[in-house]
Amino acid sequence: MSFLKKGEKAPDFELTAHNSKRVRLYDLLDSGRRVILTFHPASFTGG
Repeated sequence: MSFLKKGEKAPDFELTAHNSKRVRLYDLLDSGRRVILTFHPASFTGG
């Protein structure tokens, strides 16, 4: 895994949303939406 550099475009990926629909990053960006992702290791895992 490599880290993004400042100004570098994130790779496209797809996730399942809370409503069970698939959502792609680039689809959101193409529609003008802004996206913020945060990752919290061990959150909600009891660890």
